[in-house]
Amino acid sequence: DKIQQLPKEGIVKLSQGLVAQGEYITSNVGGVLRQSKRGTFSVEGIRKRYLPTVNDLVLGTIIDRHSENFVVDIGSPFPAILPQLSFEGATRRNRPNLVVGDLVYARVVSVNKDTDPVLTCVDAAGRASGFGGLKGGLTVTCSLNQAARLLRQPPPSAVENLAVNMQFELAVGMNGKVWVKAATAAETVLVANAVQEV
Repeated sequence: DKIQQLPKEGIVKLSQGLVAQGEYITSNVGGVLRQSKRGTFSVEGIRKRYLPTVNDLVLGTIIDRHSENFVVDIGSPFPAILPQLSFEGATRRNRPNLVVGDLVYARVVSVNKDTDPVLTCVDAAGRASGFGGLKGGLTVTCSLNQAARLLRQPPPSAVENLAVNMQFELAVGMNGKVWVKAATAAETVLVANAVQEV
């Protein structure tokens, strides 16, 4: 379906599910069309399998460790590569101490049909900004649409209401994984249940 006509000049960034065809932006997947307050269009698809795209935030599990990189399961058809030097302050002598089974919060920086996706644990300025290894807490799985709703601004009211009454950390991956950590185990489970109801 035609969504909007392309502007005559300037740069247009298209989100997942949208393509430029001739003079129009069209959708190449089925789903619900959303428009943010800034005017950004996206299609909330009904797919079940996560396919990584550049700048997606993901939660993954280290499944293998090599001399130069980690292999990370992000729930996509192929495992992702996380270079050991893509952490804040990492050098050849000072590398992150992650082992198989550890959970990491990362950003997708490269996706190519011929190679595995590449991740990083720093933002565009080279700072950690919440990325890296995650210790403790609880990991829950949700649908890809639920993950997209959790990442929207403002967050869902159920999560905002909990934040008024208790402190907790929340890391949401576009791959349908959510990490929750609160002061007590009971509060962690309460937040995890609220996240799954979004």
